Amino acid sequence: MTTILGIDPGSRKTGFGVIRTEGSAAVYVTSGIIRLPVDQPLGPRLGVLFSSLNSIIDEFRPEELAIEEVFLARNPDSALKLGHARGTAMAACVHRGMDVYEYAARQIKLAVVGTGAATKEQVQHMVKILLKLPAAPKEDAADGLAAALCHLHSNQSLQHIPATARSRGRSR
Repeated sequence: MTTILGIDPGSRKTGFGVIRTEGSAAVYVTSGIIRLPVDQPLGPRLGVLFSSLNSIIDEFRPEELAIEEVFLARNPDSALKLGHARGTAMAACVHRGMDVYEYAARQIKLAVVGTGAATKEQVQHMVKILLKLPAAPKEDAADGLAAALCHLHSNQSLQHIPATARSRGRSR
């Protein structure tokens, strides 16, 4: 049984989701949104993110982090702030001994919805279905859960590849 923390990082709000594996099934544990104080400079906001993630890690004890990679934004300032939030989240998890796995947004959508061009609403709907939730989670929380589900599905795929097949082609 593995517990996975999925994070959709942001400098104003960060979505997170925690799932646990039971065999090959994913079981919902918790999800939510860490809202950062927009009336403060970036440094204190990142401090709130770091502290909040440490509280989540303390409570739910995830072993692995699945986090969305930085996408290229039109606004360089926004991209830098997103990178700071992402780095803070990764540092909090690495500091606590967690393994970190990164996934592109298109890869997460493909794993959860079946298309890398899925809408936020489609991701929310599929997260609800896959985790058997009574209602769709808010979009940032759904994105965190989707990252965790993507990681789970990626790990399951890798485990089903025989070692001889994995090594073929690498020695050439």
